[in-house]
Amino acid sequence: MTAIKSNFRRRLGLAFVGSLVIGLATAGASYGQSVRTIKIATSAESKPLAWGAIGVEPQGYEPDLLRAINAKLPQYKFEMEGVADIAQETGLATGKYDMACGGYYRSPEREKQFFIPENPMGASLMKIYSRKDSNIKEMKDLVGKRIVPATAGGGTYKFMMNWQKENPEYKLEVTASSAGIPYPNRLDEVQNGKFDALVLPSNLGEQTVIDNKKLDIVASEPVYSNNTYMLIHRSDENKVLAEDINKVLKEMKDDGTIDKLSEKWFGEDIVKYMK
Repeated sequence: MTAIKSNFRRRLGLAFVGSLVIGLATAGASYGQSVRTIKIATSAESKPLAWGAIGVEPQGYEPDLLRAINAKLPQYKFEMEGVADIAQETGLATGKYDMACGGYYRSPEREKQFFIPENPMGASLMKIYSRKDSNIKEMKDLVGKRIVPATAGGGTYKFMMNWQKENPEYKLEVTASSAGIPYPNRLDEVQNGKFDALVLPSNLGEQTVIDNKKLDIVASEPVYSNNTYMLIHRSDENKVLAEDINKVLKEMKDDGTIDKLSEKWFGEDIVKYMK
């Protein structure tokens, strides 16, 4: 082989390698630009639904579900942050977060303000917590009983007032409170007899508290169930995000992913209660 041909081939080879490197670099840059970061606010104190303060990796049912969704949507990078419940919707409304997850119910007000995927991410099961010897099993058994005050304007309070309206023959002593007393303390008040029963969604970790404290308290079968949804900041680019997530949620309900995660974190299958 002549020196001229050898030199030519060497230059051709270097040119090819250079083009390949540039091509890969361009593809990598293009790929990086195509991945959109989605900032998500999760509950900070609602174990096992979700918990994890700022700077702590969120754990629980909803964070695990979000990771599973993200695995099916590689065009997004989900970044979760535990946020106090009172700050979640405010941060979402201002655009600080793209999504918020905290066992939210669908409502006309929220539908106007946010995108809400049609498919739910879970179900909130309302149960009655009472002492084992109380024989309280359903709502009508609460007639004449001392019920732990419910947060004014909260979902539990609204449920009890609606139940009372639909069942006027059973008069319940429903009171509202703004004290913000943590539910573990409320369970203690049922245990010590200050109250006869506590009505709450079961996805807040009540059973873990009962087991850890060895309380003589049992939970009823669900007296009401309601789907829970993620809320998405309303913007043009988030419309596609909402559509993508809605599709994946349907797949995960059908393939058993939601079943497995609910058994892991709640110890029960919530899919059968999802409407």
